[in-house]
Amino acid sequence: MKHAAGTLLFIARFAVLGLAVAFVIGLFWPGSGERLRARFGLTAPSKPSVSQPHVGAGPVSYADAVAAAAPSVVNIYANKIVTEQAVRMYDNPVLQQLFGGQPTTYQHREQTLGSGVIVSAQGQGYVLTNNHVIAQAADIQVLLYDGRIAKATLVGADEESDLAVLKIDASNLPVIQMADQQQVRPGDVVLAIGNPLGLNQTVTMGIVSAIGRQLNSSSAEDFIQTDAAINLGNSGGALVNAEGQLVGINTLLIGKAAGAEGIGFAIPVATAKKVLDQIITTGHVVRGWIGADYAFVPVAANSGLPAAARGAQVTMIYPGGPAALAGIQPRDILLRIGNDDILDPADLRRHEAALKPGSKVEVSGLRNGSPFHLQLTLAQRPAMSPNATPAD
Repeated sequence: MKHAAGTLLFIARFAVLGLAVAFVIGLFWPGSGERLRARFGLTAPSKPSVSQPHVGAGPVSYADAVAAAAPSVVNIYANKIVTEQAVRMYDNPVLQQLFGGQPTTYQHREQTLGSGVIVSAQGQGYVLTNNHVIAQAADIQVLLYDGRIAKATLVGADEESDLAVLKIDASNLPVIQMADQQQVRPGDVVLAIGNPLGLNQTVTMGIVSAIGRQLNSSSAEDFIQTDAAINLGNSGGALVNAEGQLVGINTLLIGKAAGAEGIGFAIPVATAKKVLDQIITTGHVVRGWIGADYAFVPVAANSGLPAAARGAQVTMIYPGGPAALAGIQPRDILLRIGNDDILDPADLRRHEAALKPGSKVEVSGLRNGSPFHLQLTLAQRPAMSPNATPAD
């Protein structure tokens, strides 16, 4: 019995000594235990990693983007002389009863609020805005970010794209940085900067809801749809990306009167840049025109083809127009213009508008399933009034 007790005491002392040695080794050589276990194949199974949410995927603040873009956004006050008809009543009650009122006209001043973007400064001072903001204005005043006020003159306007170019005479103008020609993507964060309801510079945030929106089936222009709040007075203001670069010119909204909320539209910067360059160079915008209307190519549900088939189907030919003179017929499917494939009707409108009137181009397509190739000479696109509703 005494022998057994002595053996247990010896084992206990040895265990205590071993633990003490292990503590000292672990204290002065951290990680040595894991290395020893790994060497002898005694590594404990690793715990499954728990995926952590990705932190830092987006900026906490867009203040830097606003600081970069806001100085280039201006407030526009367009004063218009409006003539209205009225009926002047006689002071004498007897004359009023005998002759009634006398038709007359009177004039009064109206002020339209809007926004604009400074796009050039080298002694030129060009400001890009919406045409409907300054249309028929007798006097245009521009309030700069730093509080200065400048009188603006109209360089030119384009009713179809609803863009206008103003010129102001001022020094040290901050020019906005334009984004590259790449299209923005649905889901991109955007900021709308403008003068809503006369509140002066205001910033709202949202995302790009869609691109390539057409609000007028006969127009060559397309729009960026966004849910960034756009209100009356935002027209002509800047739609910028998260880096403060200009991606669009705010122009339209669909309000609550139509049962909509969070649906606004901006002109893409690529379109605005083309219009800007033409207006500065010639004072107006010239677009090519083939003289036809077209729609999507109809595809039967059981045809095995994708619903959005390539090309555009001709629906109407304008008499005496380029298409009529070239021999294009209704129901023809146009697949190619010049060296470019036609993706859909909107793509064809953009291509023909970009071509110079008077230039010759080959149009290829299908007629009753058979291919054809025709040469036509483009004409200048006639004026077409847009049907969209402006933001103010």
